[in-house]
Amino acid sequence: MARGEFNSRIGTFATVAGSVVGLGNLWRFPYLAGENGGSAFLLVYLCVSLLVSLPVMLSELSIGRSQRCNAMRAFKNIAPGPWFLVGFLGVAAAYVITSFYMVVGGWSLEFLRASVVGEFSGKSSDEIKNYFDLFLAGGTGPTLQALVSLGISLVVVVLGVSKGIERFNKILMPALFVLILILVCNSLFCLPESWKGVTFLLKPDFEKISLQTVLTAMGQSFFSLSLGMGAMLTYGSYISSDRNLPKTALGIVTFDSLVAILSGMVIFPAVFSFGLEPTQGPTLLFNTMPNIFQQMPGGYGFSILFFLLVYFAAVTSQVSLLETVTAFASEELRMKRWKACLAIALTMSVTGSMCALSLSGHGWFEIGGKPLFDIFDSVSSNVMLPLGGFFIVLFAGWIMPSRVLQSQLTNSENESPSINYVVLRFLIRFVSPIFVALLFLTLIGVI
Repeated sequence: MARGEFNSRIGTFATVAGSVVGLGNLWRFPYLAGENGGSAFLLVYLCVSLLVSLPVMLSELSIGRSQRCNAMRAFKNIAPGPWFLVGFLGVAAAYVITSFYMVVGGWSLEFLRASVVGEFSGKSSDEIKNYFDLFLAGGTGPTLQALVSLGISLVVVVLGVSKGIERFNKILMPALFVLILILVCNSLFCLPESWKGVTFLLKPDFEKISLQTVLTAMGQSFFSLSLGMGAMLTYGSYISSDRNLPKTALGIVTFDSLVAILSGMVIFPAVFSFGLEPTQGPTLLFNTMPNIFQQMPGGYGFSILFFLLVYFAAVTSQVSLLETVTAFASEELRMKRWKACLAIALTMSVTGSMCALSLSGHGWFEIGGKPLFDIFDSVSSNVMLPLGGFFIVLFAGWIMPSRVLQSQLTNSENESPSINYVVLRFLIRFVSPIFVALLFLTLIGVI
């Protein structure tokens, strides 16, 4: 079957960046940095991103580009046997994550709508919190917004790799970056206590650095970069053979970290300027931030910009996940793209609606008293992604023919390996598998 391909370097970078820049950048990274030593945590984060996450990303991109097919078939082509299950695990993870991620995208749409119509005007912090709680309890609203969010992603994926996904990300990623820069300038220069937020984020406290801090940084880096879910492998299959994968991946890691830092520059100066205490992510984004904007000069406009930014981050990641499943369905089931997209969207409409309704508080779609939304989140984050990442990097380092890996990382099979390739192969074979295995054992409670 004919396959698409990214047409330009800018398009390649914007599309892969769109997959990795998500809600984890906008809240989870700043919160973890503030709680784990500020800039000391940032230093650890950058180190593990380069030494552990970057090799995993390069492994996925190399496997995908070398075979130019969906995640499961790529493993099957290289090594007959049970290795194809690693690719299938990635596709399954992408499906599970999209099912609950579309719900979060729906929340973003709802708060964007509420900001535009002035829904929060004059409301107290408790009233805004009640607004979110009532929205979740209603069930219907979150479900409809989740379906709208899925529908928008569906249209992009149906249009194809270059005309849909690449073009979409080439527009949204620059727009996202401009929005975040505007919000950073407002937080740093227009708020009275902005320095307190900057200090909270960037003040180094090396006493807080421990093995647990390293594992926390690695977990954030691993999940923020969309590793282990087949998305990087699928996007890698669309990257042309003349692109330099190490440079592309390094640029993505750098951009992802930059967006995370800038997000902290948006959120924490605002939190501290209005005497609020930082709490965990969803609470801050959907309860606290609207209250901040009500007190901020020009808050109406900045509220719209902020939740537009949140949705941009959500939908670009959602597109990459949906494409991962669509590529699998279209190629393995020999379906036309639009038919595969429609079939996947219909099934995701069911599982996504179940995730949205499970948070209503009515006991719907709960297992052992735990909402399906939380189960999907926990299973994918704690089991599927680290397990998939471990086997991916193990496969690239020990099973995939070395000449194939070399050709992808150096664009040549014949030249003597450069020192850069030797270092990358060492990281792929020895360093990343050990640390990803350690992360997995920690997440499942063995360590």
